[in-house]
Amino acid sequence: MRLRVLARDRRGAMAMRPIISLVRCRRGAVAFEFILVAPVLLLILFAILYLGIALNNQLILTAAAQQGVQTLSLGRGTSTPYTTAENAITSSAVNLTTTKITQTVTIGGSSCGSDSACSALLTSGAVASIALTYPCDLTFMGLSFGGSPCTLSAKSAAIVQ
Repeated sequence: MRLRVLARDRRGAMAMRPIISLVRCRRGAVAFEFILVAPVLLLILFAILYLGIALNNQLILTAAAQQGVQTLSLGRGTSTPYTTAENAITSSAVNLTTTKITQTVTIGGSSCGSDSACSALLTSGAVASIALTYPCDLTFMGLSFGGSPCTLSAKSAAIVQ
C-alpha cells in the first residue's frame, strides 16, 4: 500500500515538473520588463522631440522679428518700409509656414499696416516694434505635450534711425 502511494506522488510530481519549471524560469524576464517600460520611454522621447521642434520654431520666429524691426527702423525715407520689413520677416522665417505668421507693426505707439501709414510714422528717434505670432501643435497620437492650441510669440523693437 505504501508503495502505491509513493508511485502516485511520483507521477504527480512528474506531471507538475513543467509548471514548476515555468514558474522558476527567468528567460524572457528582460523582454517582459522592456515591454512594460518601452511605451513610457517612447512617450518621453517624442515629448522631447516635439518640444525641441517648438523651441526651434520659437528661435526662428524671434530672429525673424528682429530682422523685420531692424529693416523697418532703417526704412525711413523709403517708399515701402512696411513691405520691405514684411519681406525681411518672410525671408528670415526659414522652415516656418509664412502664411501662418501674424504680425503687428507699431511705430511710436501707433499701429500701421501699410506702406503709406508706416512712412508717415517713421520719424527719427521713434520706437518701432514688431510682434509676431505663430501657431504650434504639440499633439502626438492624441496626447498633448503642452497645451492643445499653443501659440508662439516674439516681439522686437528698435529705434528709427
